[in-house]
Amino acid sequence: MSKRDELIAKYAEDMKEKLGIQPDMDLLTKVTIGCGPSIYNADAETVAASDNAELERVKNNFLINKLGCADGPELMEAIKKVMDDYGSGNRNKYRAVVYYVLTKHFGKEAVYA
Repeated sequence: MSKRDELIAKYAEDMKEKLGIQPDMDLLTKVTIGCGPSIYNADAETVAASDNAELERVKNNFLINKLGCADGPELMEAIKKVMDDYGSGNRNKYRAVVYYVLTKHFGKEAVYA
């Protein structure tokens, strides 16, 4: 099993345990690949929920630039909802999981088709 496959399995388990989501493994794989080399860096692999600049980067770089969402307050509301669902007691909010949930939330799975 490759390192990427191990990470995808870890993200799927995290989604089941912490978010109660049974992931679409094909979409999770594509979202994880889309994260690029950041998944191999411990700091870049996670999203810092308490860092507003980080949340703005998720909004601008992922939701607007990657998924093509129109800028508006609903974008930050969706990001904050994912962070709340993940739970403040959970330090590791994996970027691939956050991106997956946001992709599903906005119905943008076709971006990864």
